Amino acid sequence: MRSAWTFCAILLLAAGLVAQTSTAPKTTKKKAAAATTITAADVQSLKDAIASQQAAFAQQQKQTQEQLAQQQQQIQELREELRRKDQVVQQAQTAATDAASKAEAAVTEIKTNMADMQGAIANTAVNLQETQKSFSESPLALRYKGVTITPVAFFAAEFVRRSRALGADVNTPFNALTMPGASQSSISEFFGSGRQSRVGLLAQGKLKNVNLTGYVEADFLSAGITSNNNQSNSYTMRQRQFWGQAAFDNGWSFTGGQMWSLVTETTHGLDNRTEALPMTIDAQYHVGFSWTRQFGLRVVKNFNNKIWFGVSMENAQALVTTHNNAANFLIGSAGAGGGLYNGAITNCSTSVSSAGAPVTTCSPAASYSFNPSPDIIAKVAFEPGFGHYEVFGIYSRFRDRVFPCIDVTTAAPCAGTTGPSAILAFNSSKNGGGVGANARFPLYKKGHNRLDFGLHALYGSGVGRYGTSTLADASITNLGTFQLLRSSQGLATLEWKSSKLDVYLNAGAEYASRTATFDPVQNKAVGYGSPAFSNSGCFTETSPVNNSGFLPGGLGSCTADTRVLVEGTAGFWYRFYNGPKGRVQWGPQFSYITRNTWSGNLGFEPHGINGMVFSSFRYYLP
Repeated sequence: MRSAWTFCAILLLAAGLVAQTSTAPKTTKKKAAAATTITAADVQSLKDAIASQQAAFAQQQKQTQEQLAQQQQQIQELREELRRKDQVVQQAQTAATDAASKAEAAVTEIKTNMADMQGAIANTAVNLQETQKSFSESPLALRYKGVTITPVAFFAAEFVRRSRALGADVNTPFNALTMPGASQSSISEFFGSGRQSRVGLLAQGKLKNVNLTGYVEADFLSAGITSNNNQSNSYTMRQRQFWGQAAFDNGWSFTGGQMWSLVTETTHGLDNRTEALPMTIDAQYHVGFSWTRQFGLRVVKNFNNKIWFGVSMENAQALVTTHNNAANFLIGSAGAGGGLYNGAITNCSTSVSSAGAPVTTCSPAASYSFNPSPDIIAKVAFEPGFGHYEVFGIYSRFRDRVFPCIDVTTAAPCAGTTGPSAILAFNSSKNGGGVGANARFPLYKKGHNRLDFGLHALYGSGVGRYGTSTLADASITNLGTFQLLRSSQGLATLEWKSSKLDVYLNAGAEYASRTATFDPVQNKAVGYGSPAFSNSGCFTETSPVNNSGFLPGGLGSCTADTRVLVEGTAGFWYRFYNGPKGRVQWGPQFSYITRNTWSGNLGFEPHGINGMVFSSFRYYLP
């Protein structure tokens, strides 16, 4: 490379010398020829110049290569940066596309719900205006010396149609369903009524660490001596509930007065006024439902709104059904009118004696047992977060006075007596009780809609009174002592609840056992449900007792002690309005019930049936 550059330089120098020679004047040619002689110094100088040019060129070439490398590196970096930015742009575009899709779906959903929301907002606005107007017009409760007084009431227009007549209003006497031979079984009935309408007051006061509550409630499902349906339909008001309560902040509460028994299921804890009553129109509720409303003193402890324990002392009463007994026992008496109990004598029936003479027998309108002690009831309620559950127990004590020398032969120790005698009379007591459980929990729940399932069961001896059918607690042996009936009660409910519509399905049953003995003096079976009793006349209609037309004939040879009652019910309630001005609702109900009896001496096992249709229109105060 260097020899090539040297050769080129020599050529350029020679060309320059020739040019100088050709352009010089002729007069100086000889001098120029002498001057153009190339010396070693000239060659060396030329070489040095060429070397210097080569070094400068190499330096320039190196700088050019370095600049080119730097530019290539910068181009590579720019390309990498461009690639990264392109990825970011692509990701942003993908995210924007997804966000746009989601936003479009959200907008579509919002648009779909807007129509419903606008209607709800309009209704809410109307309700808010009505609420504000109601506050400006009148308060929902009255304030008197620091006590809040709230009216409680509903006004009802109801009717019932039964396939077989019972002579009953909208409360059905389940254990009085007629046998096939009764004249009433051939006749249907219709009754319209407003007597279930209810009025009441709730009073509430607050002290430093205790809430005070008083509650009174009444309806018109009672009758006086002059009550009838002829013209004025004037029925008497009756006390349903009347109690007071002190509930302390530490979870203890004390309640006293007439209220729902602790046996009755509640929907929250063991709180009064949260009783889980069947949704029926029938004021006697439903077969299998266990309850009473009676005097009680109740103590309850609330453990963090998860567990409640309560004990109550409640009014006792003995329901006794027995047949063929001698008059060798005393349970109680008719009410003493001066003692504010019902002392009327009614329920008279006439039969024909063996001599062919009519015999009229009457019984008290209401019987009052001489109770030795109150009933004691204990209950535990649980709310673990899914449903409401209860377990309870009942203790009852029964007592009568026994007269051993009423139904005797000449055998000791009553030998020497002439006829029935009260000598050697003594008191006899018997303990009874039972255990029960309630459960209620949601099968489905969303918003205002829920489907609840409930179960109730009670089993024991001497607890028939706590069933809605009021089957007997006990019968009497031939010796005049109590013999308790084993009984069981059960109810299943399925209830759909929404903002406008409630639907209910119920199925329940109540059972009472046989408790019969044999009286050798009378040579008869006595007690309840004996297989020796006669039911042969339960299928044969008899003529009316008198010519009034209002007293059907009684069936002869028809003991018909109830073995089991079974009822199924379906109905619904529809609320036309539910707001600041109260609640307006209507509902129908259909029930089918059977009353099966214990078989008699010829195997006859009659049963009564009834199909019932109810309707109710009610307005509730807010």
